[in-house]
Order: sequence, then structure tokens, then C-alpha cells
Amino acid sequence: MNKQSLFVTSILVTSVLAGCTGNSVGQSSDTMTSTQVQKISYPVAPKGDVVDNYFGTEVADPYRWLEDDRSEETAAWVKAENKVTFDYLAQIPYRDQLKSRLAELWNYEKVGAPFKEGNYTYFYKNDGLQNQYVVYRQKDGGTAEVFLDPNTFSEDGTTSMGQLSFSKDGSIAAYAISEGGSDWRKIIIIDVETKQVLEAPLVDVKFSGISWFKNEGFYYSSYDKPEGSELSAKTDQHKLYYHVLGQPQKDDKIIFGNTAEQKRRYVGGTVTEDNRFLLISGAISTSGNDLYIKDLTKPNSPLVTITDNFDADTYLLENEGDKLFLVTNLKAPNKKIVTVNASAPASKNWTDFIAETKYVLSASTGGGYFFTEYMVDAISKVYQYDYQGKQVREINLPGIGSTSALEGDKDESILYYSFSNYKTPGTIYSYNIDNGNSDVYRKSGAKFDSNAYESKQVFYPSKDGTQIPMIITYKKGIELNGKNPTILYGYGGFNISLTPRFSVARAVWLEQGGIYAVANLRGGGEYGKKWHKAGIKLDKQNVFDDFIAAAEYLIEKNYTSSNYLAINGGSNGGLLVGAVMTQRPDLMKVALPAVGVLDMLRYHTFTSGAGWAYDYGTSEQSKEMFSYLQGYSPVHNVKAGVSYPATMITTGDHDDRVVPAHSFKFAAELQAKQAGNAPMLIRIETNAGHGAGTPVSKTIEQYADIYAFTLFNMGFTSLPKS
Repeated sequence: MNKQSLFVTSILVTSVLAGCTGNSVGQSSDTMTSTQVQKISYPVAPKGDVVDNYFGTEVADPYRWLEDDRSEETAAWVKAENKVTFDYLAQIPYRDQLKSRLAELWNYEKVGAPFKEGNYTYFYKNDGLQNQYVVYRQKDGGTAEVFLDPNTFSEDGTTSMGQLSFSKDGSIAAYAISEGGSDWRKIIIIDVETKQVLEAPLVDVKFSGISWFKNEGFYYSSYDKPEGSELSAKTDQHKLYYHVLGQPQKDDKIIFGNTAEQKRRYVGGTVTEDNRFLLISGAISTSGNDLYIKDLTKPNSPLVTITDNFDADTYLLENEGDKLFLVTNLKAPNKKIVTVNASAPASKNWTDFIAETKYVLSASTGGGYFFTEYMVDAISKVYQYDYQGKQVREINLPGIGSTSALEGDKDESILYYSFSNYKTPGTIYSYNIDNGNSDVYRKSGAKFDSNAYESKQVFYPSKDGTQIPMIITYKKGIELNGKNPTILYGYGGFNISLTPRFSVARAVWLEQGGIYAVANLRGGGEYGKKWHKAGIKLDKQNVFDDFIAAAEYLIEKNYTSSNYLAINGGSNGGLLVGAVMTQRPDLMKVALPAVGVLDMLRYHTFTSGAGWAYDYGTSEQSKEMFSYLQGYSPVHNVKAGVSYPATMITTGDHDDRVVPAHSFKFAAELQAKQAGNAPMLIRIETNAGHGAGTPVSKTIEQYADIYAFTLFNMGFTSLPKS
């Protein structure tokens, strides 16, 4: 099991740009804002004559040239846009105050839960404002020492460390690094005792785990390096490799994915804890996978099929000898755990181990037990089971919120988990698997008075009457006068669930009297596969309707009004913001689409975008799908003569997940067609990608700019502290 997931879920700042919120006081001055806005002179974006034909319908794409991330023209446009944006932001009188407060609140020691590998206990730590977390280690009773410090990998802190994986005896470590935020990785292999690099780094690795077989080598995944730009060119056939320590990468054996029959967009390989089996998962989209097993104790053993279609998501949770424990949503949309013998693992032989319930299951193992976490209206409940499937107990969590997974090796007697919610900083607890007691292992050092705030869960009807949950967080004693600056955040896609988590950046918004509201939209995973499917393809409009209804609820209940409402989301959530602001520009004062999927007719032509077709469909698959996508694609629905809300698009120039061309083209359309005075800005972070691994210094600057822009365009001439 991945014992570092606790750290990832409890400490790292989320990669998408979530807003943060609370209550409000300040007063507005529309004159000042309008005066500043009227001074904006946007860079010239020449219109090309590219026209595409979709099923007989011609669609102009005048800014196609902005898709070329290697051209001098695009580079010059990016530079000019950033100058306009940062000149505008520099005029906001309290921008530096926000930056200072963010840095002040961020500046506390953050330590992850310990995990053992070989002769050492390891943990992650950040002194406060370090750009990247440092890995420390110590022997029993010894002094902690630095093991790996990613802050030394580059001068500006933009090289980050992803996976860190140890050989079976803990004597060798392999870790992946990302340069400039790119999804392309290098894997570096070191001797644990000396920290010396053992061989040349593996290069051109993407969307990969690092799964060791004994101490001999490991499995990893990647694509062939594409022709053209490595940041935007399509990558479509993922391959699983096995690297033997000491041999050149060019000699690494391809295990899966090298034939037309095995063509998959995503492939992963995992070795069981006992080194007995290799599990290979393949997928053609972000939903559904086939699954294979290989017996590593027998040379040249064949791949045996567990599932051979993409109708469900299935993965191995654990094995006990030949007995496999699988988590699946096959004929169980909320997921269940089944068992099967490895010699005949097909689905017809599966036996229910922990049956499906009305709530969505997440599962983990550790200390010789199974742990099941259920989302009950997006709130965590956790249970402990033994290997016979008998429930041992419900774990008494410290409150209403979200917990990280309880997981670890089978021989561990103490496991760790973190717990937090939107107003409570994450605390790490130690859990005794024998008696079920949880004790505080490390309390957050954040200097934030969570007792001064409250979170309230409400349910509101969407356009079609579906009840949607939303959690609203704010300072106690808020006056419902319709003037509270509010950020409404959403995602609504890819079966991803938004559960309550604390964020330092969000806390600063709350301190300013802001309200922070998170809506659990259809398309997400909060209520299982049915909830997900209700917000995909030809039902994608449900997601936008859910978000619009959330905004209308906040306005109706007088939490805020259209003059004090901002909408925010990242990646698929950036699409959400782009679609809603073009459909209902009257509904909000500020729109904050981050690293968004905004050109729905061409998203599948970039990097691994074709894998998102399960959620979106593509413009090429049918006339009906093309028309539907064109009907909400943000880039194609900016209309001349419309007054759009103040907009600041954020993206990174090294984002090779959702390429920045989406944001570039949307900004160009908005700037050319905006009828009102509200600014249409784009903030392009250099040497940054989709979000993961972004240096703390850049994250602080980005949030300061987002909050300053938001409050300024709501009319605040000074910070609305209450």
C-alpha cells in the first residue's frame, strides 16, 4: 500500500485553484473600479482564417495560432497579456496586504505522518514557507536528518518531487521529479544509505507509478515521446515497462501496451506486497478499465484476464496467497469488495466480501485489517473489518469532515490518518488497530481560530428538481444582508468527489469576512456511478444547471447577491466556470476559471485529452454530440455585445494536462467581444503546470492576486475585515 497517501491528502495544497470564503463588511466604490478598468488596452490578437467543418457545419477558429506553444507569436502574446494583467493587479491597494497575510498564515511547520522503510522511519516536513516539502529520516531513537530536499533541485523551486518508492528491503529508493510543472517526469534511483545516484535517470516518463519487484527492479509507465511539442502534442498509447536496476533504459522490457490489441491511453502496473503477482490495469478513458494478473513466481507466466472490458472500474486491494480482494463497481455503482482465486479470476467466479451499500465506498488495508470509508452526503464514515469480512467496529472520528485512508503494511500495529474540514486545520491521529482508540499524533500549527467559524450543509433543488448538497462556510454571526463577498466553488466531473478539506488560502478568505460555498454537483462521485453518469456527455448541462441553482440559492437566502458573488473552479471546474459565465453572465460579479478545458471541439486533440471522452464525448463522434458540445463550449459561446463579469483566467505555460491554449483562446474571445467595462484578464504562470508541485511562493502570489482581483471588482477599496 502507498503509505505516503496520508501526507498527500492531509498536507499538500490542492492542485486546482479553489477559492475560500466567510462573511463581509466593506463598502463598494464602483467608480474607482470602472475608472481602473477603462484604462486597459488589451494586446492585439490577430484573427486567422482557419475554419473547420463538422458534419456540414463550418466553425471558425480565428485564434488557432495560439495553440502553437513554441511560436514566437504566442510567446509575445503571453508576455503582453501578463504585462496587462500584472499592471492591473499592481493598482489594487491591498494586494500586498493579502500576500503578507497569506504568507503569515502559511508560515507554520507542517509534518506528515511517519512511515517505515527498511532501517529508517521517514516523514515529510515543511518549515513553513519552503517551496517544496522535505523528506526526513531517522533510526529508532536517532536524530532526524534530511533525506531528500526538492528545494535544492532548482533555484526557483519549480522542480518538484512526485512519487517516492522504496525497494522491498528499503535499501534503494526511486523518485520522480517534474520540471516546471510538466506531467513528463524523470525517475532518479539512489542508494538509501549513501544517497548516491546509482545510474542514469529514466527520462520521458508520464502518468506513472513506481512499483518494485523485490530489490531487482520496478515497473513504470510512459508514452513514446510525441512529434512536435511535448507540452501539447497528442499522447495516445501508454505502455508498461520493467526496469532492471543497472541496465540502460533503452533495454527496458515492454510488458504491456506495445501492440494494436493492447492500445490503451492509461496503463499501470502494481506488484503485490508479497512479490507474488503483477496486476496490470488498462483504460481507454478516465472511467472503466480492464485488468490482468501475472504470476511473478513462474518465469514467462502468461497474463491472465480478470476483466476484459471497460464497463467498470476494478482494482486489486489486497491478496492473501492466491486469494485476491478486488474493489469494483461492476454491477455495483457504489462499489463493493469481492474475492476470487488467482487461478480463475474472471468476474463469474467473484464472491461478495463486503457488499455494496447505499453509500460510495473507498477501501484500504493496514495492520492485517480492511478499512472501508463511506461518503454520507460527502461526509466520511469509516469501518474496520477483519480478513473474514466481519465488521470489527465503526471508527469514532473526531467530528464531521473528511479523513484520509487508514493504510500500511500488514505487520503494523499503529496506523495514521488525518482529519479536517473547511474550517478546521488538519490534525494527524494515530489509530490503534487492536482497541480502536484514536489519539492526536500531531495537531496543526496553523494560527487560525476555527471556533470563530461555522460550516453548514444545505440541500437545494436544481433546475430539474434534483436535490444537490452544498457546504457553506463563514464567520459566526454573519449578517445575511446580501452583501457578503462569496466564492462559489465547483467541479462536477470524472467521478471526483469534493469532500471537506482545510486550506490555508481558504482561511484567509474567511478572515476577510468572505463566504466559501462548495456545491457537490452531478458528474462527481459523491453518490456513486449514477451521480457521475447524470453529468456526462449529453447530460453535461445538468452540471451547469446545478451550479447555477447553487448561486441562485445563495442569492435567494441573502448570503450574497450577484454584485458580491464570484464563481471558481479548476480544470474540469474551469470548464464549469466558463460555461456558466457565458450562459448566465448576469448571475455573478467575478468569474475565476483556472486551468480550464474551454475549447470543447478540440480538447481531445491535445496530449491525453482523448481519454476524457467518457465524460465529454467528442465533436467527431456524431452530429448530435458535436452540436451539444458547440452549444456549451466556452470558447464558442462568447457573444459580442454581452457584458461579462470581471474575469481572471489562470493557467500555466507548462500545463500539459489541460494545455494553456484553452485559456489563451478564451481570453482572446472575451477581450475582443466584451461589451461592458469589467476586465477580461489572463494570468499566465511561467514554469508552472496543471498545479501539482507548484512552489509555495507562487501559490501565495497567485491566491493574493485572485482574492485582490475578486474583492476589487466587487467594489472594495480596502479589505473588508470584520
